[in-house]
Amino acid sequence: MEKKKLFAVNTKTIVATGLGAAIFTLLFMFVKVPSPVPETQFQTAYGIAGFFGALFGPIAGGLIAFIGHALSDFVQYGSPWWSWVVASGVSGFVYGIAYKFVNADRGEFKIKGILAFNLIQIIGNVIAWLVIAPVLDIVIYAEPVELVFTQGAIAALMNSISCGVIGTILLAIYSATRTKEGSLKKAE
Repeated sequence: MEKKKLFAVNTKTIVATGLGAAIFTLLFMFVKVPSPVPETQFQTAYGIAGFFGALFGPIAGGLIAFIGHALSDFVQYGSPWWSWVVASGVSGFVYGIAYKFVNADRGEFKIKGILAFNLIQIIGNVIAWLVIAPVLDIVIYAEPVELVFTQGAIAALMNSISCGVIGTILLAIYSATRTKEGSLKKAE
């Protein structure tokens, strides 16, 4: 079994990043559910970032979320809201750390992989939305402290659910399509 390199960038990583960023952008713009907190939505796109991050690593996961969020903001509003774009990139990067622990690409995605993926994505969402986004909102845009931490808490919760449910389902489906290593024997 070939050892996974966490920060490898190859043709597969680049293609996955382009495809993932395109899907992320479209989902981020059109497949979301508003929340009662201003400027926060339940974003299905984070499930895609988690899925691609777990399959292709942190570079792909981070770039997919960063590029997808930036493009979406640019198309919808004329310019990106950089504090949240950076937070998206960080969350996707952290999701990609699951690449080391999840073997869905090898046809193995059992309870250990599911738990590892979800623990990592929750940590990524907490870092991104409870620390990075609010702090950058205050530093860059002078946003009110109470508002940005409320938005961050809601975003962390909703993005953890999105990534956890959608990402886990996609990884399970993908894993089921892959042949397990060593399952094919050569006939004698």
